[in-house]
Amino acid sequence: MNATPPPPPSEPPSATKTDALRFAFGALTVLPVGTPRWDRAAARGGMLAAPLAGAAIGLAGALVSWMLLAVNNGRLVAAVVAVAVMAVLSRGLHLDGLADVADGLGSGRPADEALVIMKRSDIGPFGVVTLVFTLLAQTAALAELAGHGHGHAVLGALLAGLVSRTALTWACREGVPAARPEGLGAAVAGVVTVPTALAVAGAAAAVAGVAGSLTGDPAVGGVVVGCCAVVLALSAAELLIRHCRRRFGGITGDVLGAVAETAATVTLLVLTVGAT
Repeated sequence: MNATPPPPPSEPPSATKTDALRFAFGALTVLPVGTPRWDRAAARGGMLAAPLAGAAIGLAGALVSWMLLAVNNGRLVAAVVAVAVMAVLSRGLHLDGLADVADGLGSGRPADEALVIMKRSDIGPFGVVTLVFTLLAQTAALAELAGHGHGHAVLGALLAGLVSRTALTWACREGVPAARPEGLGAAVAGVVTVPTALAVAGAAAAVAGVAGSLTGDPAVGGVVVGCCAVVLALSAAELLIRHCRRRFGGITGDVLGAVAETAATVTLLVLTVGAT
């Protein structure tokens, strides 16, 4: 008599909106949201909700910037504190990932050796230099935006948070593999369909355009600047993703952090160029 075969493993239940938000905010912020589900269904929802987590971080930076500027605390001080607040709210993980990717790419080693370098807890010279210039660029851009009016600085911080996490949704689209079989990169790689990723990017551009119209003079100029900031930031993120795929074979959690910081920096720089 043949033994009854074991039943096939059941698929994880579909993620609810709560699961998606908990994954996004739990993985991308320090906010206490409880322990998120850690499966592909929750990861898919979480990466779709990533821009919301980014908007929350950007909003915190924007509020701090506005309060400091309102009491005439100085543009540079406001910019430094805003950048610091956004870094703290993300646990500094994206900055750490940026430094690790810089060390991995700068090493010139084969993929497996470069990935080992990226997993080390220390930061090498490439990582230090990249961190310094990235933080300087973000701080200088926010300070420059504040010189055009408090609204520009508030918009800059808010959009930097939103667009940087929209870049994570884009990085986790189908067709982008993970470089390792474990870790955050493996959990989220390829969980978002391409049409959905495009829709999220389009929504971010629409939000940026509307926000830009509030500070642009004329308003249509602000719309163009806001949309261009999203397009150019995501383009820069895509270039980094492609380079990391060639060098490492795919994305990792560190690569996602580097993608987010790259998109945030380009967003701020474009807004600075377009400020009037």
